[in-house]
Amino acid sequence: MRPWLGWAVKLGLVGLVVFAGFAVYLDAVVQEKFSGKRWTVPAKVYARPLELFVGQKLTKSDFLQELDALGYRRESAANGPGAVSVAGNNLELHTRGFQFYESREPSQRVRVRFSGDYVAGLSQANGGSLAVARLEPMLIGGLYPAHQEDRLLIKLDQVPPYLVETLVAVEDREFFNHFGVSPKSIARAVWVNATAGQVVQGGSTLTQQLVKNFYLTNERSLIRKATEAMMAVLLELHYDKQDILEAYLNEVFLGQDGQRAVHGFGLASQYFFSQPLSELKLEQVALLVGMVKGPTYYNPRRNPERALERRNLVLDVLVEQGVVTLEQAAAAKQKPLGVTPRGSMADSSFPAFLDLVKRQLREDYREEDLTEEGLRIFTSFDPILQLKAESALADSLKRLAGRKGVDQVEAGMVVTNPETGEVQVLIGSRQPRYAGFNRALDAVRPIGSLIKPAIYLAALERPSQYTLTSLLEDQPFSIKGQDGQVWSPQNYDRKAHGTVYLYQGLANSYNLSSAKLGLELGVPNVLKTLERLGVMRKWPAYPSMLLGAGALTPMEVADMYQTMANGGFNTPLRGIRSVLTAEGEPLKRYPYQIQQRFDAGAIYLLQNAMQRTMREGTGRSVYSRLPGSLALAGKTGTSNDSRDSWFAGFSQDLLAVVWLGRDDNGPTPLTGATGALQVWTDFMLKADPLPLDMPLPDNVVQAWVNAASGQGSDPSCPNAVQMPYIRGSEPVPGQACGIQAPVDSVMDWVRGWLD
Repeated sequence: MRPWLGWAVKLGLVGLVVFAGFAVYLDAVVQEKFSGKRWTVPAKVYARPLELFVGQKLTKSDFLQELDALGYRRESAANGPGAVSVAGNNLELHTRGFQFYESREPSQRVRVRFSGDYVAGLSQANGGSLAVARLEPMLIGGLYPAHQEDRLLIKLDQVPPYLVETLVAVEDREFFNHFGVSPKSIARAVWVNATAGQVVQGGSTLTQQLVKNFYLTNERSLIRKATEAMMAVLLELHYDKQDILEAYLNEVFLGQDGQRAVHGFGLASQYFFSQPLSELKLEQVALLVGMVKGPTYYNPRRNPERALERRNLVLDVLVEQGVVTLEQAAAAKQKPLGVTPRGSMADSSFPAFLDLVKRQLREDYREEDLTEEGLRIFTSFDPILQLKAESALADSLKRLAGRKGVDQVEAGMVVTNPETGEVQVLIGSRQPRYAGFNRALDAVRPIGSLIKPAIYLAALERPSQYTLTSLLEDQPFSIKGQDGQVWSPQNYDRKAHGTVYLYQGLANSYNLSSAKLGLELGVPNVLKTLERLGVMRKWPAYPSMLLGAGALTPMEVADMYQTMANGGFNTPLRGIRSVLTAEGEPLKRYPYQIQQRFDAGAIYLLQNAMQRTMREGTGRSVYSRLPGSLALAGKTGTSNDSRDSWFAGFSQDLLAVVWLGRDDNGPTPLTGATGALQVWTDFMLKADPLPLDMPLPDNVVQAWVNAASGQGSDPSCPNAVQMPYIRGSEPVPGQACGIQAPVDSVMDWVRGWLD
C-alpha cells in the first residue's frame, strides 16, 4: 500500500470519528432543548373581566367598545365563539370561554338587552335563565425577557381549518414524507436558482427552518447549512411530525412590534387580527402563512398591496394543491386584509398600570419567574375607564392650552374603587401611552390643601370640643418655630374672613382658620391622623405641614383619600387580583384587606363637609357641568406659587386623584380648581358615577340649628337647618316659632342667601 493511501485512510478514520462525535454532540443539543422547556414565555397581564348581570350600570356603546377591543366580529348571527350580532338595544354574542383563577367560564351564546345606561335583560340564547355572564379579560401587556421575544403557545388541536394544509402546501409539500431534509426540494431549488441566475427559491424543509430558528443563527455559510441539515435529521429521528409541526407553529417569526418580536401563529393572530387563532378564516390563514416568507416585506400594515398580492398567491397555491376549491379561493380573495389598525384599544399598552403591576409582583416573584414562566396575571384594570380618563385629560389640557405655560404641564392620575381599594386607572404622563417617568407612582410633590381633611378629621374625632358648626377664627397670626423662623400663613385671596363655621374652613379651604385649628390640635396629632389614613412618609412636625408643605405621590394621595371614602376603613391599594401558572393552575390570590381606623361618625361628618366643598366651596365649579343630583365629595389642593395643581374626590363607586405640574417644579398658571379639578370633572362626566350615598351611622343624629348663629333651633323657625352631629354633641333644641323652616341644611340657606 502506498504511504499516501495509508495516510488518507487514517485521516478518513479520524474524520469519521470527529464526525461521529460532532453528531453525538448535536444529538444531545437537539434532545436537551426540545425535550425540556422549549421557550421562555413572558407573563401575560390581563384587565378585569367584564361581568354582565341585570341592573348593571353599563351602556351599550361601552359594551360594544370592549367587544371590539376583544376582537369580537359583528355578524348577522352569533354562530361561533367571538361573534356578536346587534339589533337595536338587543345583542346576542357567543362568548369564548376562559380559565379564571377559581374556575373555567364556559363558551356560551348569550343575549343581552340594554335600557338607557343599564343592562335590562340577560339570558342564554335558548331562553334559559342566566344570573351572570363573564367575558374573557382583555390582554393589556406582558413582562418580557431581555431578548424581547413574545409568543402565545398553542396546541395543534387549537389551530383553525386550513392552517396546517396551507403551511405545508406553501412551505414544504414533502413534509410528511421526508426525514428532515428533502433532496427533491433541494434539487428543485438548485435548478430554479441556476435558471434565474440568482437565489430565488430555498430548499429548506419546515424541520430545517425550525432548527435554524430554534438552535442556530442566520449566518449564511456551508458549515451552518450542513449543521442545520444534520440537526433536522436528528430531530426527526427522535420526534414525530406532530411535535415538530406544533413547535414550528409556536416558533416561527412573524413580525416586530417595536422592541417585541412576535413569534408563532398564536400571537400573530392576536397582533394582526385581535382574535384567537382558532377563529381565523381562510383568507386570514392565507395572509399569515404568506408572511412566513418575509414578515417585514409582507407586513400588511406597512405594505398592504404587497401583502394582498402574497395572500392571493397563497390562495392560488391552495387551489393548485386541491386544499380548497376555486370558488372558495375566489370568495376569500374578495375579503379585505382585515388587520386591526395600530393604536386600537386591543393593540395598545398601558405602561403606567403595567409598571404598578411589575412593582407589586416583584414583592413575591423573582424576575425570571415573571419573564420566562408564562404566568397569567389578572388585575383590576378597567380599560373602559382608562380610555375615559385619557380622553378627559386630553380634552382638559386642550381647553387650557391658551394659558401661558400649560404646554409644559405634566400629569398623573389614579382612579380606584373606594370599597375594595382596587386600582382601575393609572396615568403617568400627559401622553399616557408612552413609557417613561411614571408620575402617578413617582412624582413626589407638595400636596397643598389636600392635607386639610386630615386636620378637620382630627378635630371631629373630639366631638366634645369640635362639631361642624364650631366657630373658628380666620384671622392673621404668626408663630415662631424652633429654628427661630417666623411663620405667617395667608389665605389664597389675601383676606381674612373673620368668624366661620368649622365646615366652612374646610369647604372654602381657608388657610388661616385651618392652620390655627391644626395648631390647637397639635401638629404631631394631625400627622398621626395622616398616618392612620394611610400616609407612610415621616414628616417633621413643622407648622407649615398643616398647609401641605409635605410631599406625596398621586398614588399615596389616593391611599389617603381611600380611607375617607370608605367610611374610615383602610384598604391598601392593589392592582393584582390573582396569578395562574402557564398551565392554568392557581398560584396566588391577592384578596383585599380591610381595617377600621376611624369612627364611622367622624368620617360621616368629614364627608358631609367635603360634600359642601363641592356645593359651595372651592369645588363648586363641578356643578356647572355635572347634574346637581350627583352627590360628590372632594378637595382641591394648590402648592406655593401654583407649582402643583391637585384634586382628590370621590363618588359612591369611584375615587379619582389628579395632579398637574411641571417636572422642573416651576410655577404653573393653574390652581387646584382651575387645573386638576377640570380634568376630574371631565372624567366624572364621562364615567357617569353613582352618587355618594352615606348611611347615617348609629352614633350620628340630625339636629336643627339656626344657620346664622349655629345655636339649637326648631324646624318651625326661620333660618332653621339640619346638621349632623355625633350623638351628645348636638346643640340644645330651640323653642318653636310656629312656622315651618323653608330650608333643611346650612348649605341650602347659604345658597339661598347668596341668590
